[in-house]
Amino acid sequence: MKKIKIAVIPVFVLLLFSSCTSVRVLSDYDQKANFNNYKSYAFYKTGIDKAQISDLDKKRILKAIDGEMTYRGFQKSENPDVLISIFTKEKEQVDIYNNYWGMGYYGWGWNPWYWGPGWGGSNVSTRTEGSLYIDIIDAKTKELVWQGKGVGNLGNIENPERKEKRIREFVTEILKAYPPNAIAGR
Repeated sequence: MKKIKIAVIPVFVLLLFSSCTSVRVLSDYDQKANFNNYKSYAFYKTGIDKAQISDLDKKRILKAIDGEMTYRGFQKSENPDVLISIFTKEKEQVDIYNNYWGMGYYGWGWNPWYWGPGWGGSNVSTRTEGSLYIDIIDAKTKELVWQGKGVGNLGNIENPERKEKRIREFVTEILKAYPPNAIAGR
């Protein structure tokens, strides 16, 4: 029994820390689209220009998409099969934790009726949660055929290298689901 507890604790801690840095991904696609016909891409400037982020972050996102698409065997083209567009959303998350720990009538531990010395109170933290959407549009029909969304904690990254790494992580995780029904593991 003790061996199980020892093995579960490190896994729980690992999951706790990995959930802080992970990107949650959702994707959807047109089931009638033939993704085998899509071999080349270009960026959809009209859609990208509307994304409400800095031009530097746009460049970082497009560079990451370019690298990922090239890695997956797609060719950038003047006459593409698909157009790629992006847009972003951002929201501030506020977390409030109310705790009171102190010496109560029954020893150390949580006791909501104990008013004596101890530590506790409220902890408030804020974090920025961002969403990156990557849209894949059929270049001939101009219809959306695939959309991927990555949601994760952005933090306030001031270091350009760390910001670029986080953006690459978002893009890589999102594009793992493209094309649909692809073999897992790239």
